[in-house]
Amino acid sequence: MMLPYGFALFLILLALVASALRIFREYERGVVFTLGRFWKVKGPGLVVIIPVIQQAVRVDLRTVVLDVPPQDVITRDNVSVKVNAVIYFRVLDAQRAIIQVEDFHAATSQLAQTTLRAVLGKHELDELLAERERLNADIQQVLDAATDAWGIKVANVEIKHVDLNESMIRAIARQAEAERERRAKIIHAEGELQASETLMRAAEMLARQPGAMQLRYMQTLGSIAGDKSSTIVFPLPLEMLKGLIEPDGKG
Repeated sequence: MMLPYGFALFLILLALVASALRIFREYERGVVFTLGRFWKVKGPGLVVIIPVIQQAVRVDLRTVVLDVPPQDVITRDNVSVKVNAVIYFRVLDAQRAIIQVEDFHAATSQLAQTTLRAVLGKHELDELLAERERLNADIQQVLDAATDAWGIKVANVEIKHVDLNESMIRAIARQAEAERERRAKIIHAEGELQASETLMRAAEMLARQPGAMQLRYMQTLGSIAGDKSSTIVFPLPLEMLKGLIEPDGKG
């Protein structure tokens, strides 16, 4: 059974009206094209699109967390490592993000991988392990400058893991142990130097004060006398010995 002509026309109009309405959330924008040419960016809220004549591409403006897969990196000191990272970016200009690049998500991911290898390859392994914050900032600046033409802002880059092979891990452990031994020897030598300087100053002070030397001598004798098994020999001046041998002062 065929539908009445008026009812069929009503259904067609209803379908056209439904296709003409777009609702964009607060974090979304619609890039509208009229006959293939850019018209304007619309949204958020209710947007009316002329069917067939106009098309709208939906763009999400929220921050995107992009996980960069592990990359093989050869450092400046010829050490092979695997490094992965995470990148936070968002669209600032919906028009450029749609018109200037085919797929800004895929383009940003590929650019992040190549930039990660290029930037980290300019640094040595020690810098890669100890100065991640500086390297994160370097990668973020390079990515942000490259994606600016796409209307994308790279807010942050974080290096997640640096994977080393077993031989390199053992070599780093040996290096760390050697460094600890070197520091221990330096500390011991500095302690010996400070002790010798202190003893030298004490000797100079005692030499200037004979009474202090005698007092120190008596203190040493007192400490020795505390040990009953010790035998104490008192040195006598030569003049006293001469007096004992020659009481009348004659030879």
